[in-house]
Amino acid sequence: MTNQPAAASATAPATAVQQNLRVATYNIHKGVQGIGPARRLEIHNLGHAIEQLDADIVCLQEVRKMNRQAAARFARWPELPQADFLAPEGYTAVYETNAVTRHGEHGNALLTRWPVLGTTHQDISDHRFEQRGLLHVVIDVEGRRVHAIVVHLGLIKGSRVRQIARLREFIDREVPPGEAVVVAGDFNDWGARMRYAMNAMGLRDTSDLRGPRTLTYPSRLPVTQLDFVYGRGLEPLACNVPRGPIWARMSDHLPLVADFTLLN
Repeated sequence: MTNQPAAASATAPATAVQQNLRVATYNIHKGVQGIGPARRLEIHNLGHAIEQLDADIVCLQEVRKMNRQAAARFARWPELPQADFLAPEGYTAVYETNAVTRHGEHGNALLTRWPVLGTTHQDISDHRFEQRGLLHVVIDVEGRRVHAIVVHLGLIKGSRVRQIARLREFIDREVPPGEAVVVAGDFNDWGARMRYAMNAMGLRDTSDLRGPRTLTYPSRLPVTQLDFVYGRGLEPLACNVPRGPIWARMSDHLPLVADFTLLN
């Protein structure tokens, strides 16, 4: 009679597969760079650049849904809204308007290679001169729900403090305990002063990791980090900022790319 494997081996628990998640954030400056007659269209270069980031989630700020003036000025202005135009093949694009202007509207967007389960949007404008919002997208990552929130905070410190407080209220209300959450975007946070408030919510970025400085602004000669990726229920692994002449010309910000492990 042939010996059979021990029964215990058949019931041994399977080894959990580590799930990594790459998140990028990028303020694309509405796809246009330069001032006055020197303005140039960069949206096509941005499309190639975003694909090169190879991120699972791409959080974008200053994304135009439409703009009549720019469409009339630039012969190669895309017919699609910028979020849809920039989404690599196989990605889903989610967009919400923050600001309505004389010639069009713009806001935040999220591109993801994982299935989207739901979206919400909240106005977090602190005063009438700055229209701001947060975009919340629930994503299915291998059967696990991950909440991604795209933000673009105000230029005034007091506004940012109040907007972070509203972000905390939103997370407490919309994100169930135990589910992973990523908050990424342009925090306009000179000196990373909002990091303490984010840490108090259990959200961590890659500041504890050793590595090159992650300066993102201004793109031609970066002196500070205004763009951040924070996670809860995720372990930070690495962070980098792409550099080089092409990155310096596409926007006034550089993209920030952060790698995490999704915790069990």
